[in-house]
Amino acid sequence: MKSPSIDKRFFLFTLVGGVGFIVDASILTVMIKQFGFNLYIARSVSFTCASLATWLLNRSLTFRDNTQAADIRGSEYIKYVTVQIVGALINLLVFVLLTLLWPQLGELPVVPLAVGAVFGLLFNFAGTRLWVYPDRHI
Repeated sequence: MKSPSIDKRFFLFTLVGGVGFIVDASILTVMIKQFGFNLYIARSVSFTCASLATWLLNRSLTFRDNTQAADIRGSEYIKYVTVQIVGALINLLVFVLLTLLWPQLGELPVVPLAVGAVFGLLFNFAGTRLWVYPDRHI
């Protein structure tokens, strides 16, 4: 069977990322608003849940032709979460740099947030595609 094109994979990866955002935001909101958790504890739990959800979806949809054997899924997940963490740091770095360079963006923080998200998405897709699920040559 032929592997999906990069365009299709990027579309699926972006769609899965949207699902991950919903999981992340929902858990974060419920933990803070309903249960009174500390912001940072809630964020660590919501990020972990979102990463697990997107890993499972990306492994079964976006990169299903490139998944590894069942006995190494643990290391696959470690690689996936590593890419996600670096992508999140890139996202945050871009956000901080833009708000430092152009303080007026503090009035409309969704702009640097969106720019950071695009950079994070691009890194996450490249890292996942090239390191976590590289093309298998049979």
